[in-house]
Amino acid sequence: MLAIRRSCLLAVIAVLSLPLPSEADDKAPSQSLFNGRDLTGWHMDVPELDNNPDARKPFVVRDGMLVSLGTPGGHLITDKPHGEYRLVAEYRFPGKPGNCGVLVHASKPRALYGMFPQSLEVQMMHENAGDFWCIQEDIAVPDMVKRRGPKEKWGGQEGDARRIPNLTNGAEKPLGEWNRMVIECLGDQIKVWVNGQLVNHGHDCTAKQGQIAVQAEGSEVEFRKLELTPIKKLSEKAPE
Repeated sequence: MLAIRRSCLLAVIAVLSLPLPSEADDKAPSQSLFNGRDLTGWHMDVPELDNNPDARKPFVVRDGMLVSLGTPGGHLITDKPHGEYRLVAEYRFPGKPGNCGVLVHASKPRALYGMFPQSLEVQMMHENAGDFWCIQEDIAVPDMVKRRGPKEKWGGQEGDARRIPNLTNGAEKPLGEWNRMVIECLGDQIKVWVNGQLVNHGHDCTAKQGQIAVQAEGSEVEFRKLELTPIKKLSEKAPE
């Protein structure tokens, strides 16, 4: 009898130790978009290189990091499209504060100003991290008029009110320190966290998948992590 009770107890413990479905099946294995050695899996779109192929390439690998040198302006774009994922970007401005961004759901190249691909930009500009910029795509957020201005000016074209400010500008680390940005794309929603704080949440995005791009937009930015995790189903758990 004692042996039977012990066997039952061990069986119960084994079942309780299994991961819950929401924990086990929430996400597929993570994958790094950057191998730390070269730009395999990416391609550059830099207009200045069209007529001057010997010009400086604005994206390089340095000390195991992906570095956007800032100029000449352009984008580093994944070869493959992605949809429904959580992207972790750890970045810093090593010198002067400036501008950069991660573009999600990118498609048609040079769709705006002969430079920016059709996409939804998640801003990394110093003290504005987490802003949305609509680039021939669109997205909605709460308090749209307050945050974006008059409705008749909304849009993703040249001259439109394309910027949607974040919910707080206090999430960034001091200049030179590493920031952790998490971008979650799920269905028509996009959520953004900066250093653990939810800084933007949009819905009704006009695109649900596409390539991912990093900008060269005037300032040097170092990336030590670009990690993508496909999402199998919605989780209410905030990213770590």
